Amino acid sequence: MNEKISKILGTFLFLVLISGLLYLIFFRIKNTGKQEINMIEVTGNRLLSGSSYLKFTKLNDYSLFKDISLSVIKSRFERHPYIEKADVEYLSGHIARVVVTEKKIEAVLIYKEEPNFLTDEYELLPVLQNTKLTDLPVIINPEMDQPFKLYSKIKNADIDQAFKIIVAAKLASKKIARRLSEINLRGGGEIVLSFSGIKPLVLFGRGETAEKMVYLDAVLDGFTDGNSLAENSDYIDLRFPNEIYIGSADKTGLN
Repeated sequence: MNEKISKILGTFLFLVLISGLLYLIFFRIKNTGKQEINMIEVTGNRLLSGSSYLKFTKLNDYSLFKDISLSVIKSRFERHPYIEKADVEYLSGHIARVVVTEKKIEAVLIYKEEPNFLTDEYELLPVLQNTKLTDLPVIINPEMDQPFKLYSKIKNADIDQAFKIIVAAKLASKKIARRLSEINLRGGGEIVLSFSGIKPLVLFGRGETAEKMVYLDAVLDGFTDGNSLAENSDYIDLRFPNEIYIGSADKTGLN
């Protein structure tokens, strides 16, 4: 009898221990991310400062989010138009770290006389206050088959052509990609490019984008400060197959 009672007590104690362990595991999972937080650290950001992101997410006042969960922090950050995703972790010392992955901005599009960002996914985003602008090519005068809308993809034939030029410049060389400052789509007409540090406009035209950019990279390499050809020329014309013209702007046909 005693042996039977001992077995029952042993089984009961075992079940109590297992239940306690399961409760602790469940309680830990349930409260994951609800550690007391009194500081949020933002990393991985380039377009906006960490304080600007915190202000947007309403997480800039630490007294208001003592018991906030990591999942809530994540969801708030991922609502920001510049952020592709946010990874959140709890650090020691009541600090939460948010590692943001921002959307890749390829260009600035001037639309209705206002600058807007264009992502690599053709998404149109506003240029928010305090945004840190980097060296991005500016796209102007696209042909529009319908109005562009913020936060939506605006891919059309003209915008697609501008992106092909940007990609071709990157493939040609880092130098020419950095110098590319403006893509004038001229409402579906012959495209004109501008490059920083280079006086002549580039009458780029349409078609054979990659080949033209390679030729242009070779030509612009010789256009350095003090170069007489660069100083005395108004345009570089690439509109004709396998031909490059450099001269004054009196007969470009683009006036």
